[in-house]
Amino acid sequence: MFEEKKSDGVSQFELEIDDRKLIIKIGEFANQANGSCTIQCGGTVVLATAVLGKIREGIDFFPLSVEYEEKFYAAGKIKGSRFIKREGRATDDAITSARLIDRSIRPLFDDQIKNDVQIIATILSFDQVNDPDVLSIIATSVALSISNIPWSGPVAGVRVGMIDDKFIINPSYEDRKKSELDLVIAAKNGRVTMIEGGAKEIKEEKAIEAIQFSQQYISKIDSLIQEIQEKIGKPKNVEILKEAEEKKIEKQELQQKAQTFLNKEIENALFAQSIDTKESRKEAIALLRKKLEKELETQEVGKEKISKIIEMMKKMIETEISKRILEKNQRVDGRSLIDIRPLEARVGILPNTHGSGLFRRGQTEVLSIITLGAPGEEQFIDTMEERGTKNFMHHYNFPPFSVGETGPLRGPSRRDIGHGSLAEKALLPMIPTKEEFPYTIRIVSEVLGSNGSSSMGSVCGSSLALMDAGIPIKKAVAGIAMGLASEEKDGEIQNYKIITDLQDLEDGKGGMDFKIAGTKDGITAIQMDTKTHGLTQEIIEKTFQQSFEARLKILETMNNSIASSRSELSSFAPCVVSLKINPDKIRDVIGSGGKVINEIIKETGATIDIEDDGTIFVASPNKESIEKAVKWIETLTHEVEVGEVFQGKVTRILAFGAFVEILPKQEGLVHISELASYRVARVEDIVNVGDAIKVEVIGIDEQGRINLSHKRMMENNL
Repeated sequence: MFEEKKSDGVSQFELEIDDRKLIIKIGEFANQANGSCTIQCGGTVVLATAVLGKIREGIDFFPLSVEYEEKFYAAGKIKGSRFIKREGRATDDAITSARLIDRSIRPLFDDQIKNDVQIIATILSFDQVNDPDVLSIIATSVALSISNIPWSGPVAGVRVGMIDDKFIINPSYEDRKKSELDLVIAAKNGRVTMIEGGAKEIKEEKAIEAIQFSQQYISKIDSLIQEIQEKIGKPKNVEILKEAEEKKIEKQELQQKAQTFLNKEIENALFAQSIDTKESRKEAIALLRKKLEKELETQEVGKEKISKIIEMMKKMIETEISKRILEKNQRVDGRSLIDIRPLEARVGILPNTHGSGLFRRGQTEVLSIITLGAPGEEQFIDTMEERGTKNFMHHYNFPPFSVGETGPLRGPSRRDIGHGSLAEKALLPMIPTKEEFPYTIRIVSEVLGSNGSSSMGSVCGSSLALMDAGIPIKKAVAGIAMGLASEEKDGEIQNYKIITDLQDLEDGKGGMDFKIAGTKDGITAIQMDTKTHGLTQEIIEKTFQQSFEARLKILETMNNSIASSRSELSSFAPCVVSLKINPDKIRDVIGSGGKVINEIIKETGATIDIEDDGTIFVASPNKESIEKAVKWIETLTHEVEVGEVFQGKVTRILAFGAFVEILPKQEGLVHISELASYRVARVEDIVNVGDAIKVEVIGIDEQGRINLSHKRMMENNL
């Protein structure tokens, strides 16, 4: 099944995946890392490294960091900026790719480990066919598996597309343009640890089939990695696990004191009545902490131990909440497992913007604002993978006040970029084409309050804002986050309950954050990460079914606010008019050194964008300036036809006739015989240079030369 080669200390493993060869090499590069490998498919090569750092004292989380390094040299490119040629901060695409890797591998680490672990995936070569992001998941899994870093992998990842109702594994970039689905799935032994993707309104059943389809390929890759690990993997650093286990045993003694207290108090504190708000839940937990602290002081427990017990309490409360859901279908706020918190949808919130929408779900509150721009205001893309433009953007902002906290404002975080990208993916299939709606569209979603899936809130708010702005979107889009309460034993899920509309304390150990967005007719985006060792196919299927009902309820609320796009754009939005000219005439509109187009812009106040196919977009808030600019362009590019009549100006006189300018830079000849209905001896007897005369086009020869007649105008008294 697998082919292994070895030479000069380099081990090479090969595997055929749907007529494409995966080549994994170990020992060639970066051998000082705890684990490293390269993976190649076609001309795309990725280097993945895994390094174990020192223990970070005083933290209550597992310090994993994942970097995805796009290198322009990989694609044979030099960065487009005139002043900066070195790769700078990671692009949004690179950040979302790093998050793909992170979410795929994180559930398989023991969260008791407090050593820094860093993964770096570096793209060394890129063939414009095979996407390095999926290869990076596989390469990372290999690097971790052969390293001495404790990890419960391997995992493997694939991309699934669908063309003409047929699934395709790891589709090329060209195939992805035609595909109705773009789904990345990571899994281990049939258990899914990560899903990310977009779709063109596919049914839930198709999404489930796509995930099932991926498993046959994932299992092949997974088997290969296991074989590699068996043959050349290093022994795992069990000392780290021992230290973690020793600390865990110490913690268990302290936890028992907290558990005894919680067993007595948690019912009355959190479940005796519905606690609807995040603030009231915080207050209830704060009161529990105070009571526990007093009880421990009474028991003469030392201050240091009291502090540790109090720190443990949050996760223990999350565990108790999951337990209540599993045993009694009981949630802290009194909802059933399928209930959505109170919904509110409003439009036209801000007076001077081009469109706005407000969406609330419980305490999650998102205000989305639309700005429409001329085609020339589209975003220029300059990455390793592509150079081009995009005319639809969604940006997501998550300020600290949205969760009642303080903090520095230092630009978008990785989470902000990931959430913004997910919402953009969800909305994109409903956005009209540039030909249908020749505007640049930017949406900004401001998270004003957050308590459970503000990313899905931004999908809903943005959909409302798009319709409020009068942008002819095909359908409304909504999203919901699904959660999970589960118990695992030896890595297997023994018991579980799926939760609709996940919020704060419900996202604990054994949980998931499964976001699904779409219209009433199908899914447009999916994102899933989990705190289990992977979801079973049964859990995934039930989540899709339960989420569909929730999405329909949210769409109903949104439709009550605005059911379709407004018939007119905001009066504050620019007007954009498109016209088509002969591409050969583009130079006439631009002029030498841009002289002509700059004159039009200066005189009319309109902005003008010209595309290579001869499409011209003219934009301005003022319709009069657009009309003036359009008329100017039409005059410059007019294609003369036989029978047309013009008021022209004589520019030159020769013995055989007069040349008349009928349009800017377009002249025609009035032969001496066409100057009058009688015989003319000299051209000057009828016209002189500078005279304005009316002429008719009587012919255009093969070389494009225009023949005119003044005589016909005289005969017709014109």
